[in-house]
Amino acid sequence: MPGSSSVNGWALLTIDVQNDWSLPASPHAVPGTDERVPTMARVVAGFRAAGLPVIHVVRLYLADGSNAELCRRDRVAAGPPLVRPGGPGSQVRAELHPDPPFILDHPALLAGGLQRVGPAEWAMYKPRWGAFFATPLEDHLRAIGAETVVMIGTNFPNCPRTTVYEASERDFELIVVPDALSQGYPRAFDECAGIGARLLSADDLLTQLSTAANVGSPQR
Repeated sequence: MPGSSSVNGWALLTIDVQNDWSLPASPHAVPGTDERVPTMARVVAGFRAAGLPVIHVVRLYLADGSNAELCRRDRVAAGPPLVRPGGPGSQVRAELHPDPPFILDHPALLAGGLQRVGPAEWAMYKPRWGAFFATPLEDHLRAIGAETVVMIGTNFPNCPRTTVYEASERDFELIVVPDALSQGYPRAFDECAGIGARLLSADDLLTQLSTAANVGSPQR
């Protein structure tokens, strides 16, 4: 129910929180992402503690750029490597990993599968900006009973924002966490609110998760 304080039916999407996009030493690092990673990690940890689903959505670019967005194909093919399958730059930031950590199964992900990386945690490849385009995400969310999608990650103007609109088109409730998204700005978040997204700070989100955990275990 819109505006409900219940966390039943929540699922977290982490968008493109990969080494190449976030580590300061990477030539492809998105400004401001590394600084947001600790907050993203707190949100992920809160979802794990509450027993709620987490899906790490990632990009993987083949060396020839053939599976990249049209505007990036030449850049990817020319190098240096960018979220290339088999390379360390494609891996999810260590701060977001469960214990034990995981290594992306690139062939399975590129084939369209979901990789289970924890009790209620998966990794998934997306071939374009939005996490719902040509992926199993919607079916997976329905299967696990998710009704509300919570969004964190990088880089807000591209993949997270596209995913917000895709989720809205599929009648999922939306929660956007501005301080756990890089490259966001007030007007964009106001626009998300304008299509029904709730804007919650990481602290407010974690308070709701903690309160729910103290009341009782949420259903999945």
